Amino acid sequence: MLNIALYVCPQTLCSSLSMASDAFTLANRLAARPLFKVQRFSRDGQPVALDFAHIQVDGGLRLGERAELLMLPATGSAIDATLAANAALLPWLAQRPASQQLASLCSSAFLLAAAGLLDGRRATTHWALAEQFRQRFPQVRLDIDELLCHDGNLLSSGGAQAGLDLCLYLIGWHAGDDLAQRVANALVFDSRRGRQSRFAPLLPQVSSEDWQIGPLLHWLQHHHAEPIDLKRLAAQASCSPRTLLRRFKAGTGLTPNDYLQRLRISTAQAALRNPARSLEQVAAQVGYADRATFAKLFKQLCGETPGAFRRRLRQAP
Repeated sequence: MLNIALYVCPQTLCSSLSMASDAFTLANRLAARPLFKVQRFSRDGQPVALDFAHIQVDGGLRLGERAELLMLPATGSAIDATLAANAALLPWLAQRPASQQLASLCSSAFLLAAAGLLDGRRATTHWALAEQFRQRFPQVRLDIDELLCHDGNLLSSGGAQAGLDLCLYLIGWHAGDDLAQRVANALVFDSRRGRQSRFAPLLPQVSSEDWQIGPLLHWLQHHHAEPIDLKRLAAQASCSPRTLLRRFKAGTGLTPNDYLQRLRISTAQAALRNPARSLEQVAAQVGYADRATFAKLFKQLCGETPGAFRRRLRQAP
């Protein structure tokens, strides 16, 4: 039986904690035998008050030390507050032996990284936290496209429901893929969901009131399917190409061409919802002369082909 200890702190998200606990409990029920022992612990061994619940725990750090798998449920997006509140936990985490498996769900990857455990290792977290993670921990090999990463005794998962992907992976690893699939089926969960990158928005959020590029982005919404180069964009913005590059990068984090391609593919995603339109028609509608170029860029940005994207839409409720 695998002993699992779930860490609980005031920043822990109830949904992440319950999701992890439920997955392993359900695995035991479906297997009709105790394969996983799940316990909760806090830093001081005292109950923890969360936003929606008062969580009882089974012990303190000593309980976590005895576990074979130490799991940190998600702690939300207030990273500074979480790291400050759990500063005393980091030295303890850093001392975990190599024989103990450590797993982070979503944003709790910041705790593992702050303890120095992810230096030089592969890891992932929620796609919306990628830039902040890279700035804080450049020594970590962040693979933000992945729903989960497994590097030695360290495991991490992407945003929200990716925590369930990780739990199913652990169930499959320790008790067999058949049981993991049965748990997924019971939870009505697709365990073959591809990469996390396809859930991230293609376009950055930019205020339409940004006087430098807001009007240009609005113009692109209506003209993106036309032949467009840097000179035409600069003329539309009434500035030099060099000035446009600087303003555009500052406002969006992308070059004009990168933004244009993302805008076209984003528009194509909406167009693909219409089953009457062929892939060739969708490609032409958003500005691509041939299907091959369109399909290549679509897969590069979305993590799946246009055809796979459309088939997934058909399978959705």
